Amino acid sequence: MSPCATDGETEWISKQDLRGDRDATTRYEEAQVAERFPCVPRLLTPTRIGADPGGHPATHALACGASISSLVEPLPIGLWRAALATTMPRLAAILVVLLPPLLLLSAACGAAEAAELPRGGFGFVATLRHVDANAGYTKTQLLSRAILRSRARVATLQSLATLAPGDAITAARILVRASDGEYLMDMAIGTPPKFYSAILDTGSDLIWTQCAPCLLCVDQPTPYFDPTQSSTYRALGCSSSGCNALYYPLCYQKTCVYQYFYGDSANTAGVLANETFTFGTNTTRVTVPSIAFGCGNLNAGSLANGSGMVGFGRGSLSLVSQLGSPRFSYCLTSFLSPVPSRLYFGAYATLNSTNATTSGPVQSTPFVVNPALPTMYFLNMTGISVGGYRLPIDPAVFAINDTDGTGGTIIDSGTTITYLAEPAYSVVRAAFVSQIKLPLLNVTDDTAVLDTCFKWPPPPRRSLTLPQVVLHFDGADMELPLQNYMLVDPVSGGLCLAMATSSDGSIIGSFQHQNFHVLYDLENSLLSFVPAPCNLI
Repeated sequence: MSPCATDGETEWISKQDLRGDRDATTRYEEAQVAERFPCVPRLLTPTRIGADPGGHPATHALACGASISSLVEPLPIGLWRAALATTMPRLAAILVVLLPPLLLLSAACGAAEAAELPRGGFGFVATLRHVDANAGYTKTQLLSRAILRSRARVATLQSLATLAPGDAITAARILVRASDGEYLMDMAIGTPPKFYSAILDTGSDLIWTQCAPCLLCVDQPTPYFDPTQSSTYRALGCSSSGCNALYYPLCYQKTCVYQYFYGDSANTAGVLANETFTFGTNTTRVTVPSIAFGCGNLNAGSLANGSGMVGFGRGSLSLVSQLGSPRFSYCLTSFLSPVPSRLYFGAYATLNSTNATTSGPVQSTPFVVNPALPTMYFLNMTGISVGGYRLPIDPAVFAINDTDGTGGTIIDSGTTITYLAEPAYSVVRAAFVSQIKLPLLNVTDDTAVLDTCFKWPPPPRRSLTLPQVVLHFDGADMELPLQNYMLVDPVSGGLCLAMATSSDGSIIGSFQHQNFHVLYDLENSLLSFVPAPCNLI
């Protein structure tokens, strides 16, 4: 007889049942999990999901022989992956099963509501480091890795096109992949502060880091944040404004549980809490209490040399919204430069200090709100010029589809190269082929992202003129320097256009706005930019 009971709709199964008919390695790993937890809910299998009528699912798991300490003590990560591999899309539901001991650890900290933050002259300056900085990669490897990350990130965005029309909630859940950001921001959490780096993401809202005890976590360069060691940690209640801002909040014993999905391989779930954060460089360092963040106990994917994410999107849980000073700017140095970039927040986010005399005038274009993806920064792109000629591209190619929210044009710090909707890309590619007098390479490699590539280097003593590129927006024209749209591709070895085709929508990537000072002014709903020597300011 199975040592596990059946309670109403929820079946608690034994280790023999859990093994199933999968391969020998998986059966062994699952058995190891079952040795530690002789009874686990059927929730861990893809066949049945139920809810304990008593409202305390872990009570039954403990009755089968597991203790609180055995639940909290982390298993080898491979064993957790074996048990949870088929259920990562239900991270938060699993977390509710395993949550009680985690709540017991933080219960002494109490529950909290979000606090009102002061507005006005608040601000700081932070350093942005590329995710591959100081990792020993060659310039060729740096480019190759960044291009591949871009492809993965854009693939997730393109999956929005497969959703049912008007499914805005599901669209917002998909967002962009956490594992494919490009820049790390230094910050600190807790009291006393524990410093770490997080991936800056203008395509999502949530701030989160991995927390101890970590039931399933990914590699990171700093220790997991331990909320029991911070005097300012407060779990948020289910009725808090932060919890209500989540797309899919869960509630357990009046504590808010979050789940966040960035794509097929990047997810996080845990307790939504308030904590004190520290931002900025030594001369501008500020400490801010009561910032809502995700304390992640179940996480999957990759954090690209970081220890969490910091969302800079337009939603209420983003850092921009929570700090109450709705403006930030960044100046990204040349992609292959060892000099770090700068982020300016609040009162420091201004283009006034940029030398407009030598760089050209500041230009501004309004943001466009996409109801299906309200967190992202959409722009009204109107056209593209190549070699001084405005290309025959219908502006509707860059517009948001009113019926389902697909399409449109976003500016995104986490995508490296620019992706253009296929009709626009085809016209741009044809213009380059006609204007560049070099043999066109036949790119057939399946891993290649760039396909407008020319034989390189050119023949000796042959002069070569490359066409100028201008991106046109509502009220603004972004004239790109040559190094912002041409590169030597590490895959083909050719001189390539740093743009690629997209099956749904267009994305202006960070490679195109390197050495531009870019200001996001949410109060006036404007994106402003000016060319700048970002390594000097």
